[in-house]
Amino acid sequence: MSKWVYTFGDGKAEGTGEMRNLLGGKGANLAEMANLGLPVPPGFTITTELCTWFYANGKTYPAELKPAVEDALAHIGKIAGRTFGDNTNPLLVSVRSGARASMPGMMDTVLNLGLNDVTVDAIAKNAGDTRFAWDSYRRFIQMYSNVVLDIDHHNFEDLLDEYKDRKGFTLDTDLGEADWRVLVGQYKEVVARESGNPFPQDPREQLWGAIGAVFSSWMNQRAITYRRLNSIPESWGTAVNVQAMVFGNMGDTSATGVAFTRNPSTGENELYGEFLINAQGEDVVAGIRTPQNITEVARKAAGSDKPSMETALPECYNEFVRVTQLLEKHYRDMQDMEFTVERGKLWMLQTRNGKRTAKAALRIAVDMANEGLITRDEAVGKVEPAALDQLLHPTIDPKAKRDILATGLPASPGAASGEIVFNSDEAETLKAAGHKVILVRVETSPEDIHGMHASQGILTTRGGMTSHAAVVARGMGKPCVSGAGSIRVDYNKGELVAAGKVLRKGDIITIDGSTGQVLNGAVPMLEPELSGEFATLMGWADKVRRMKVRTNAETPADARVARNFGADGIGLCRTEHMFFEGDRIVAVREMILADDEKGRRAALAKLLPMQRQDFAELFEIMSGLPVTIRLLDPPLHEFLPHTEEEIDEVAKAMNTSAEKLKRRAVELHEFNPMLGFRGVRIAIAYPEIAEMQARAIFEGAVEASKKTGQPVTAEVMVPLVMTKAELDLTKARIDAMAEAVEKETGVKVPYIVGTMIELPRAALRAGEIAESAEFFSFGTNDLTQTALGISRDDAASFLGPYTTKGILAADPFVTIDQEGVGELVQIAAERGNKTRPGIKLGICGEHGGDPASIQFCEKVGLDYVSCSPYRVPIARLAAAQAALGKAAASTA
Repeated sequence: MSKWVYTFGDGKAEGTGEMRNLLGGKGANLAEMANLGLPVPPGFTITTELCTWFYANGKTYPAELKPAVEDALAHIGKIAGRTFGDNTNPLLVSVRSGARASMPGMMDTVLNLGLNDVTVDAIAKNAGDTRFAWDSYRRFIQMYSNVVLDIDHHNFEDLLDEYKDRKGFTLDTDLGEADWRVLVGQYKEVVARESGNPFPQDPREQLWGAIGAVFSSWMNQRAITYRRLNSIPESWGTAVNVQAMVFGNMGDTSATGVAFTRNPSTGENELYGEFLINAQGEDVVAGIRTPQNITEVARKAAGSDKPSMETALPECYNEFVRVTQLLEKHYRDMQDMEFTVERGKLWMLQTRNGKRTAKAALRIAVDMANEGLITRDEAVGKVEPAALDQLLHPTIDPKAKRDILATGLPASPGAASGEIVFNSDEAETLKAAGHKVILVRVETSPEDIHGMHASQGILTTRGGMTSHAAVVARGMGKPCVSGAGSIRVDYNKGELVAAGKVLRKGDIITIDGSTGQVLNGAVPMLEPELSGEFATLMGWADKVRRMKVRTNAETPADARVARNFGADGIGLCRTEHMFFEGDRIVAVREMILADDEKGRRAALAKLLPMQRQDFAELFEIMSGLPVTIRLLDPPLHEFLPHTEEEIDEVAKAMNTSAEKLKRRAVELHEFNPMLGFRGVRIAIAYPEIAEMQARAIFEGAVEASKKTGQPVTAEVMVPLVMTKAELDLTKARIDAMAEAVEKETGVKVPYIVGTMIELPRAALRAGEIAESAEFFSFGTNDLTQTALGISRDDAASFLGPYTTKGILAADPFVTIDQEGVGELVQIAAERGNKTRPGIKLGICGEHGGDPASIQFCEKVGLDYVSCSPYRVPIARLAAAQAALGKAAASTA
C-alpha cells in the first residue's frame, strides 16, 4: 500500500529534504527544518503521487487517504495541544500547495481553516483576544470562499472598503471586534447569495474542500502558464501541506514576514526582507499594507519612520538571524524564508532556494565560493545560464533627461520602455501584434502571469519588494517597479494620474527597476557593463567546459560583440546576408538576370572585392580563431523584387526591362523554396558562384594574415548536401580556387571543407559523406523542419497545443527534439567518426544557444556549439554545466 501522508514537527519528521520529488519543495524543506530542530509548526504533507492519482481517477481519493489524514491530524493536535474540530480547544490549520519546483503564487492557499461560528469564540477565549479571533474568521471566510467556492474576492474587498470609508478607517488594523462581527455576517450573506449554500461550518468538510482545491489548482490557468514558461512538466503534480496555524495577528508582539539571507537583486551579503506587526502572511505578499524593514540598516537606507524588526522585536530578531545563518550554511545557497512571530515566539513556515536576478546570482555564487561555503565548480552550477540574458541588455543612459512621474520600489533591475497597458489579456494581444508594452496594475496577482510575460516591464502602485509582482518579475528577468503609491490608476477610464499628468493606454513610459523611477516617454538606453563577478565565474566555467562556443556572425559588429563575450571563433557566417546592401544587391540581381555563364561571371567579378573585404575583416577580428563560412544557401528568388512597384524601380536602376525581371522571377518561383533550388544545388547548377566565394575566402585570408601576423583557419561549409557526389563536385571547385590563390600570392592558406547536415538523408549517409567532408556542422533549424515535416514559419498555430498537451516536450525549434532530430545527430556523429576518426562536429542552428540543447550536444560529444553573439555567455556557462553534469554522472 502506498504511503500518501508524511508528518513533521517537534524536532523530527518522516520525510527529509532529499524527498523533494515526493513531498514537493515546501514539504521537503519543512521536514528538513523540523529534523534540524528549528521551530516549525507541526503538520503533514500529502504527496505529489496522490496528485497524480487524483487526476487519473476523476478527482477522487484512494480509500486509505482519509484514515491517514485523520491520524496525521491527531499527530498535529498532540504536539500543538489542541484538537481539530473541537469546540472548546480547536486546532486551526493552513492548507498550502507545494510543487517540487518553486511556483510562487501560482497555486492556492487557505489559512485559519477550522474556524466556524462556535470555534471563533473558543479561539477568542483561549487567546484572550476577541478582535484577533474575528479578524481571523473574516480572513478565513474570504480566502476559503475564493479558493474553494470560487467566489471572487472583490465581493469581500468591496464590502470592507465601503465599511472603512463609512467609519472613517484607513487600515484594517483600525477595525475592532464589533466591526469584524458585522463584516463576518455580511461575508456569509455574500457566500449564501453567490454559492446558493451557507458557509460550511464543519471543519472536516472545510479541510477536504481545501485539499481538493489545492490539488485542482495544479491545473488552473495561471499554473499551466507558469509551467509552460518555466518548462515544468505537468506530470510532476503538487503536494498539499497541512500545518498547525500560528498567528502573526495577535497584537503588537506578533508579526509575519518574508526574508532572504542575501539581497536577491544585488547579491549583497545582507539580510533582506520585510515584515508586518499584527498581520498574516498574505498582507506582506499581496502588498495590502506597506511593510516594514527587518534590519535597522535597511530601515535607515529606505528612510522609513516605521520601526524595524531589529528594534521592535529584538529577541525574535536575534533568533531569526541565527536561524537564517544556519539555513544558508545547511542548504549552501541563498534562502527565501517565510516566518511568523506569535506573541514573541518565532516560527519558521518555509524555506527554499531564493529566486534572484542574474546579477545577484553571479555575486552570490562567486562570494559563496570565495567564502568556502561551496566549490568553484558548484558556483558554476548555481547560475541559470538563461538568466545571463538579463545582464546583456540595456539600462538607462545616466546622461538622459529624466521626466520623473513617480518613484516606487526597485523591485527587479533593468529598464524598459513601452506603451501603457492596464490589462494582461491586452498585453498579450499587443505583444503578438509587435508592440512593446509596460503592464501597469494596482497590484498583480497570479492571474497576470501571461501579461507579465508579454510585457517589457511591470509597474504596480501597491506591494513591497517581496510582493507577487516583484518575485515573479525577478524570476522572469524583467524590470519591475512596485509600490509606486503616488500613482492613481483608473482601470475603467484606462488612465493613470501621476505628478499632475494624466497618461492613457498607449502612452509611452519608461520604468527603471534599479532605482524605482517611473519616467515619462521613452528614455535613451546604454549597453550594459558586465560585473567583475561575471568575468570571474565565466573564467571558472571556461576551465571546466569541454565544448568550444562559437558565434553565428557575418557582420564585423556581430563578430566584435561575440569576441568580447568570449566566442571561440565563428561557427556560421551566412554569406547571403552580405548581399543585400547597396551595390551588392544590384550585382547579385545582374548575376541572376544574366543569360549565360559569361554574364554571370561579369556580375560575380563585381561582387568578388566586396566579399573578399568582408571575409578579411571577419578573419582579422577573430585573429587566429576558426571561421566557418557557408556558401550561398537561400533560393535565388529571394534576391529579386516582388511587387510591381519594386520591379519597375529595380528595372529602371539596372537599365533592364521590367518584363525580363518578372519573367526571371516566375522562372525561379517555387512552391516550397526551403526544399527547392538552394544550397549546394545552386553550386552544382552555377559553379561559378561557389568559385567566386571560395576565391574571396582565400584572398581575404591572405590579406588578414598579413595584417594580423596570425594564421587564418578557414572552414568552408557546403550547405544542404544529401550525397557525397554533390560535395565532391563542389569541393573540387573550392580546392581549385585555393590552388589558384596560392599560385598568385605565394601564400598557402590552411583550410578544411565540410558540410552542413540538415537533411535526414545526409545524417543517415554521414559515413559515406565523411570520406570527403572534413567537418560536419548540424543545421538543426532545417534538420528539425525536414525530420518533423514542420515549417518553422507556420508552426506557431499548432505547436502551442502540442506542447501544452504533452505531445511534444517543448517547441522543437527552441529545444532540440532529442528522440527524433537528436537521434539523427547521434547517428551522423557516430557514422562520421567511424569513417574519419576525430571528425570535427558542431551545431549552428538556434539550438546552439539553448541550455537544454547544449546539454544534449555534450552528451553526443560534439566539439562546439555556435549561437548568436548575445547568447555566447549563456552557451559558455551551459557548456560548463553540461560538462560538470556529465562528469558527475560518470562518477556517480
